[in-house]
Amino acid sequence: MNRCTLYYDRFTTPIGELTVAVGHDESMRHLLFPENRYDAPDRADWIRDPAPVREARTQLQAYFAGERTRFKLPLAPHGTAFQRRVWEALLDIPYGTTWSYAQLAQHLGQPRAVRAVGAANGRNPLPILVPCHRVIGANGTLTGFGGGLPTKAALLELERRTNVDTHTHRGTTTALFG
Repeated sequence: MNRCTLYYDRFTTPIGELTVAVGHDESMRHLLFPENRYDAPDRADWIRDPAPVREARTQLQAYFAGERTRFKLPLAPHGTAFQRRVWEALLDIPYGTTWSYAQLAQHLGQPRAVRAVGAANGRNPLPILVPCHRVIGANGTLTGFGGGLPTKAALLELERRTNVDTHTHRGTTTALFG
């Protein structure tokens, strides 16, 4: 497999340090928490350069300040066709709300694929931007999250207490998936 170049930067947020990486076309490829930074693809040349990720950083800072409920960034996560369908469906979960894995599977028209949906959710390379943190267990409990359950709880609490218009919640259009 060919190596690619990813441009990245790290910055501090209320939930800890995040690493954001974009491709040569400045489309979003990865958002990593300190806990999973080493899960980043090794088939890439990583170049630290804050300029290509500046817009992502600005939008994430606005999100954490409670000023942004959706992101307008080009997304290009790498995954299987099924994973990409799941990640696109995550964009339909309204800001400040949660769905169960079963609800997400039903939304995809595959109600029996709950485990597969959960696995794809767990492989999301763009958490927060593609809001996998909004998916919870059927009984309402918080379940796995790459940034850890305390971080997931903090993100959900941030969204619950933010007083903004939640009617325009879709993060990006699926056409932005490369």
